[in-house]
Amino acid sequence: MPALGFGTLIPDPAETRSATTNALRVGFRHFDCAERYRNEREVGEALQAELATGAIAREDVFITTKLWNTNHRPERVEPAFEASRERLGISYMDLYLIHTPYAFQPGDNMEPRDQSGNIIYDRGVTLLETWRAMESLVEHGKCRAIGLSDVVLESLAPLYEAARIKPAVVQVESHPYLPQTELLEFCKEKGIVLLAFAPLGHGIRLGPLEDPAVLAIARQTSLTPAQVLLAWAIQRGTAVLTTANTLERARENFNISEIPEAAVDEINRIQTRSRLNSVVETGVPGFIARGG
Repeated sequence: MPALGFGTLIPDPAETRSATTNALRVGFRHFDCAERYRNEREVGEALQAELATGAIAREDVFITTKLWNTNHRPERVEPAFEASRERLGISYMDLYLIHTPYAFQPGDNMEPRDQSGNIIYDRGVTLLETWRAMESLVEHGKCRAIGLSDVVLESLAPLYEAARIKPAVVQVESHPYLPQTELLEFCKEKGIVLLAFAPLGHGIRLGPLEDPAVLAIARQTSLTPAQVLLAWAIQRGTAVLTTANTLERARENFNISEIPEAAVDEINRIQTRSRLNSVVETGVPGFIARGG
């Protein structure tokens, strides 16, 4: 899995196609998708168009997508997987993640809510039961690796111990204001890749992009603040996802270079702490607009 990946949480279908195409042409080969983003088909169309030119081959590209919360019941896992695979237009998946460890009421409504507006959870299935169905996808050759997203260490550790096929990747929010140090150490110890999303702070103001330490390092290295943050993430041992809607920004985010170890240490010393997405508490992603 390439350490630098492209996240496809882009609301507009046309922008999804153009952004995916730009990312492929700039050099991104790792694409992170999800059923919940409602744009797998557009990502797939852009991918197929580039594959058709012969400039890249399917085996050059690493494709991830995610099982949504309403499909945690074991009998729903494979149909959900196959629907995602068909929308993406590929014959196999490189990585399939459980989008969150929260099971919602099964059905077509992605955010089932009661009359008071509260999420309706599915108490009739455990995370391990869902994981067993994920393992079956690997055992039948449909998917090369499986993992989890938006999970905390307290949920990951027991699942890891019980799993026949161990999680290959854990995708979580991580940036200098939420370094996830304990989780990262666990993942390194167990041979799991920690894949960081929102590495630039997802537009928070004032956020990591405006942090004085990051700005100072950017000036010293002639890199942009975004390039500094992405380099820090990779050099500390995580993989990282970034999203860009324009060709210029895609180039900036792809063309990163190593920063001095002293700069890594300086960013590690940042004391500000802020979680931007409360998904780990509820299963409802903070970066995705509500809707059925």
